[in-house]
Amino acid sequence: MASKLVRIQKSIFTIRNKKVMLDSGLAALYEVEVKKLNQAVKRNAKRFPADFMFRLTKNEFSELVTNCDHLQNLKFRSTLPYAFTEQGVAMLAAVLNSQKAIDINIQIMRAFIQLRNFILSKDILNKQIIELRKLLLLYIDKNDKKVNEIIIVLNNLIEKPPEPKRRLGFNPD
Repeated sequence: MASKLVRIQKSIFTIRNKKVMLDSGLAALYEVEVKKLNQAVKRNAKRFPADFMFRLTKNEFSELVTNCDHLQNLKFRSTLPYAFTEQGVAMLAAVLNSQKAIDINIQIMRAFIQLRNFILSKDILNKQIIELRKLLLLYIDKNDKKVNEIIIVLNNLIEKPPEPKRRLGFNPD
């Protein structure tokens, strides 16, 4: 189950400032053809308003395929893909109405929740770092070298997340 959750998380993209999944990724997870998934959506168009689903523009699609190596097989697709928001994915389970769709949908909702929790925890941590930096600036002499070093570290934490260290060589785990 953990590997499927990771697979789902890799299928979630940010497009137009929304977390979405493409029709092709969803079709693969639901084990149906993209064409059949899109036909089911078209038959139930009223269930999919613009905030549930939208079609990618040529530029969005080109940028996505360029930036995501695992989407290279979509490069020569004849139609532009649909992108489904979290609410659109939830609606798909009702439209497809199979046990497989329900099971996969539960896992997809869990992935969206984990993603949202991660983003929220990062925002909270950044706010705490900003507050700590402000306190240091207020109460400590700015000429103190150690305090300046701490402030620099705090600034770096806010600006970019630390790069995960990759171990080189054989890993026995």
